[in-house]
Amino acid sequence: MTPISPARSTLSATMSAMVSAAINTAQRIPDSLIAALGRFAIAAIFWKSGQTKVEGLAIDLIDRSVTLGWPHLSDSAVALFRDEYRLPLLDPVLAATAAAFAEHIFPVLLLAGLATRFAAAALLGMTMVIQLFVYPDAYPTHGVWATVLLVLIARGGGVLSLDHLIARRCQRARPIPDTYSKAAM
Repeated sequence: MTPISPARSTLSATMSAMVSAAINTAQRIPDSLIAALGRFAIAAIFWKSGQTKVEGLAIDLIDRSVTLGWPHLSDSAVALFRDEYRLPLLDPVLAATAAAFAEHIFPVLLLAGLATRFAAAALLGMTMVIQLFVYPDAYPTHGVWATVLLVLIARGGGVLSLDHLIARRCQRARPIPDTYSKAAM
């Protein structure tokens, strides 16, 4: 065996200490921050998609544009479901209506952190349908969506959610397990 030089040993120890410091820093990222960012990001994706399916109501918080009106399904959405998506067993009007509804309701629930696990599960189901029947080659994108949604299903909305506030109020009546520890706040 070749002896390790003192300089190489010092470099190795320094690198090991830097890696440990980086890991310790990363472990301090609060789960609730991850949940809040995940809720916002996935809600934005589905909301923007839902906005392409309706006319009469347009809300884009990023662009700060709002057009109020009575929302109705766009003709282009029905054509998209009929001509491009072609989902099996579903009428294109029904499928477009259900998608537009889901892409507006569940993102709002996620943003508020209300029924987070339910909303994330619904959007995960929608993601699976899109992956299996609509865009099977888009698995890298859908894999990222599924990962974010699975984290929300497994961990919930975090302390920055209505779910957490409701759970805390209900704990006075009976204990409800909270996924997030006080240390994660």
